[in-house]
Amino acid sequence: MSLDKIDERIVGALIEDARASYATIGALVGLSAPAVKRRVDRLQESGAIRGYTARVDPAALGWTTEAYVELFCRALTSPADIRAAVRRYPEVVGACTVTGEADALLHIQAADVGHFEQVVERIRAEPFTTRTRSVIVMSRLVDRTGGPVPSAAEGDSTR
Repeated sequence: MSLDKIDERIVGALIEDARASYATIGALVGLSAPAVKRRVDRLQESGAIRGYTARVDPAALGWTTEAYVELFCRALTSPADIRAAVRRYPEVVGACTVTGEADALLHIQAADVGHFEQVVERIRAEPFTTRTRSVIVMSRLVDRTGGPVPSAAEGDSTR
């Protein structure tokens, strides 16, 4: 589905605040609340909007250590095998296959460095893992968990 500029602005508003009323979004994009609702319904039906979620501060839940782990695997390890294994760890909050030397990149949240170390040791024990390389996040500079805000990128000449 192709989004027009108004759809992009609606999506951007929902990324910023998914609980905003249709009237509030309508005021931002120049449409009535019913017109915004129709567009949001269409965006949901098309799959452009996949759902809504609460963004929770991990530190509020006691998870104060954040890290990224490069995962190196034995030959012929499929993405499905990696996915099945890392989904068992609640500390793995994101995972993707990547280009470069590593086979996958894992985003991990843990209570502290000791907890992080335990998680990495369990991942290293997976039969397909040959090695890992980790970096611990010191401070988060940008967090666009919901994705890029389309209206914010309009003036970006690097697109």
